[in-house]
Amino acid sequence: MKPVRSMGTCALVGAGPGDPDLLTLKALKCLQQATVVLVDDLVAPAILAHIPASARQVAVGKRGGCLSTPQTFIEKHMIQLVHQGERVVRLKGGDPFVLGRGGEELARLQAAGIEVEVVNGITSGQAALTGLGVPLTHRDHAQGVLFITGHAQPGVTGPDWPSVAQLCHQQRITLLIYMGASRAAHIQAGLLKGLPAHTPVAVVQNASRPDQRHAVTTLNTLHQTLQAEGLGSPCIIAVGDVLTGLSALQNQSASPIRCVA
Repeated sequence: MKPVRSMGTCALVGAGPGDPDLLTLKALKCLQQATVVLVDDLVAPAILAHIPASARQVAVGKRGGCLSTPQTFIEKHMIQLVHQGERVVRLKGGDPFVLGRGGEELARLQAAGIEVEVVNGITSGQAALTGLGVPLTHRDHAQGVLFITGHAQPGVTGPDWPSVAQLCHQQRITLLIYMGASRAAHIQAGLLKGLPAHTPVAVVQNASRPDQRHAVTTLNTLHQTLQAEGLGSPCIIAVGDVLTGLSALQNQSASPIRCVA
């Protein structure tokens, strides 16, 4: 008789925004113990370097507008691997539970009787503003922060941007929009129905990575700035008065502030 292989393990691990120094110690430990790693498209190569040479890497990329690995396949494959006794790590950009389908994967794995470890990572919205020297909240400018997607799945109505704008304006909330570059004109039009045109905005592409670029502008020129500066996915669009200091610097310039880190 063939020996029965024991059940493997599974961890949903946040790789953070890209800078390998922002990877948590717990995430590093999971990677070093893995036998199979299912890797998101946006995970930085410097982080993949921590995966043992003996471990198998499986690319399961998902990016808007590109050919993507079906979510059902990813979930079925993880279950199969765990049943085969593998130590599986699902390595996800940012944080698994912040706009990353981690909740869907957790539910599917648990329904299959698999115990799952979840390891948080720094989400790109945090890294985007921190990299500009801007807080997410501030006693004088913002008493909260809202993480929201700018990309609705097919057949589902996206965010009600006028209502989002009114909430952020009335309650002094910083708005961090993920996956919003391709819908920037639509988002801008909706937000202008509840926020002043001069509201400061920053767009950060590839937050925390060596090729990070950003531009600072105001809400009424958001889409124009994205086009003029050639900024696109993956990016974070930050909106709110916490950006007032950066906006003041922009007003002293002839064009939006931009940088390459």
